[in-house]
Amino acid sequence: MESEESVRGGGPVDVGAPSGGGGPIRVMVVDDHPMWRDAVARDLAESGFDVVATAGDGEQAVRRAGAVAPDVLVLDLNLPAKPGAQVCKELVGANPALRVLVLSASGEHADVLEAVKSGATGYLLKSASTEELVDAVRRTAVGDPVFTPGLAGLVLGEYRRLASEPAPAPGADEPKAPQLTDRETEVLRLVAKGLSYKQIAERLVISHRTVQNHVQNTLGKLQLHNRVELVRYAIERGLDDV
Repeated sequence: MESEESVRGGGPVDVGAPSGGGGPIRVMVVDDHPMWRDAVARDLAESGFDVVATAGDGEQAVRRAGAVAPDVLVLDLNLPAKPGAQVCKELVGANPALRVLVLSASGEHADVLEAVKSGATGYLLKSASTEELVDAVRRTAVGDPVFTPGLAGLVLGEYRRLASEPAPAPGADEPKAPQLTDRETEVLRLVAKGLSYKQIAERLVISHRTVQNHVQNTLGKLQLHNRVELVRYAIERGLDDV
């Protein structure tokens, strides 16, 4: 883990709102170490983000995030009062549009998987540079899964393990699965292969926003809540092998 000072520096970048609006991306930083928290918040503000709040413990994070409605929550896992994974689960459960980027000193597999299962969009180690953090927050804001190198394969492996577990048998009167369009199915297949939204857009020669729209439409049709459930659905149907 680098010192607090190591996250400082880096020039400003274009960090427009994820929705395509005129304002900057709204970010909240949660960490129980004041110097680290302040340094991260300062770096993000200097890079063009709108840092709307900070918090030093889990309960404070839940209260403040509910009040300020950030686009992205930069969240440490090791928090007093309430663990970071529980904070993530509660806030994403209350607002599925919230994106959570875990920024942690821990690279333990159990911590990474718990964060993703709780609804985190990405997981970055605190050894990351300022430039990597800025890029990760920007990508997280538009729904791209962002992981420190080496962790993405771990998460995809967990998706496959979950998909190998037997699913409950459908009831006799359960409605048929919704029909996806060919394009939605193609996007779903690439999501299951672990591609980022940017990579999918380049592969299919469509815009990043169009990829996001297809994913959101698919989530709605399938009554799923996040990328973990979406990837599991795709792998269960063998779409990642096509």
